[in-house]
This record gives sequence, structure tokens and C-alpha cells, in this order.
Amino acid sequence: MIPAHLVLKAHSLVCFICKDASSNWGCLAPTIYRSGENNCVTEYSIFETGGQSGQSISKRFSVDCPGGVSCCSFSFCNFSSASSLKVSYSVLAMAPLASFVYVRAGL
Repeated sequence: MIPAHLVLKAHSLVCFICKDASSNWGCLAPTIYRSGENNCVTEYSIFETGGQSGQSISKRFSVDCPGGVSCCSFSFCNFSSASSLKVSYSVLAMAPLASFVYVRAGL
């Protein structure tokens, strides 16, 4: 059964909302459309402070689609942050190798 706060009226937009989460798992709070804001926006940024690096993900409603962000206009379309990430193919290729070495070393 769908929770009462997510029962949709016809043509309602539902976006995931969060602010400065450290991963996409912290960005899975669905929220129903706000008047005049008909786009779901995902902003992903990488930062470095004191030699430590991290990431930040923010999701929100928006009236328009600002540049430099992932933007979509149908319900639940900003579930994943993957479309806004710039992923290195060499890093993706190394992942299976790293997993193999981890298992073989017994870590």
C-alpha cells in the first residue's frame, strides 16, 4: 500500500529531495510537487578540505533547469545521481581487478 503522503493527484510531480548528502542513499526522500516548480534537479559536487576529499549530492525542485546540473521533469526521475556523474572509464575497468585482488588476498 502506498503511504498517504505519497498518494498522487493527477499530473503531480514527485522528486527526491536532499541537501548536501554524502551519498545517493541519503537522497531518497520523495516529496510531492510544489506549485510552479516542475523540474527535479540533482547537483553533484566533489570538494577537498584540508587534504581530504569528499562528495556532496543535493536534490530539489526547480522552476527551470539551471546549467551544470542533471534535470528532469517526470516523477521519480532523479532517483539515481548517476546521470550527473562524470565517471572515469579507467576507474570502472579497475573495479573488477581490485575486487579480485581483495578476495585473493583474503582481506
